[in-house]
Amino acid sequence: MLVPGEIDIAFITAFKLSIIKYLEKGYSFILVTGGGKTARKYIDAADAITVITDEDKDWLGIHTTRLNAHLIRTVFREYAHPRINTNPHNLEDFYDFKEGVLVAAGWRPGCSTDYDSVLLAKYLDVKKIINLSNIDYVYDKDPRFFPDAIKKEKMTWPEFRALVGDVWSPGMSAPFDPIASKLAQEAGMEVAILNGDNIANLEAYFDNKTFKGTVIK
Repeated sequence: MLVPGEIDIAFITAFKLSIIKYLEKGYSFILVTGGGKTARKYIDAADAITVITDEDKDWLGIHTTRLNAHLIRTVFREYAHPRINTNPHNLEDFYDFKEGVLVAAGWRPGCSTDYDSVLLAKYLDVKKIINLSNIDYVYDKDPRFFPDAIKKEKMTWPEFRALVGDVWSPGMSAPFDPIASKLAQEAGMEVAILNGDNIANLEAYFDNKTFKGTVIK
């Protein structure tokens, strides 16, 4: 969402205005940035030049998430905690952050920012996670290759985990990381998969109105 090719200034501007609207209503947010296509470009470039390990791939992705996090923290400067969380186990002054927004990024190899999000939610007693990406729904199979793919508006965690499996690999494009899914299920969390391009749809979710997306719980 942040860098589909070039940095998407229009999306980030609309997203910021929407978040501010809900900050003024008393909401607070933990914004966790992924690495997206930028991370994949770095991974593909390194992989084309030399033999790289999964750990190499993860570190390239992690540092990309941190770059994206600095962009978002800068954009939300007047509303955001001054430090970016890069270790969900080390909350220190993050536990009782007073600002409306806390920005977080990747932690360590072997897990995704989805996993980091679930850990932060667990420690900060948050029960709902929104995953913004470029898809409207989770499907039973990839709709890019299967015209008969069926969209899923509601899924149980067992159903979703049967779809994505149990193994995380760097750069995978599952709607939500399999390892994070296991932890979210154990913690009784709800994850909504929404298309970030549709800000009005995101606000419909916030307002408990009809929206496009997949809710997993």
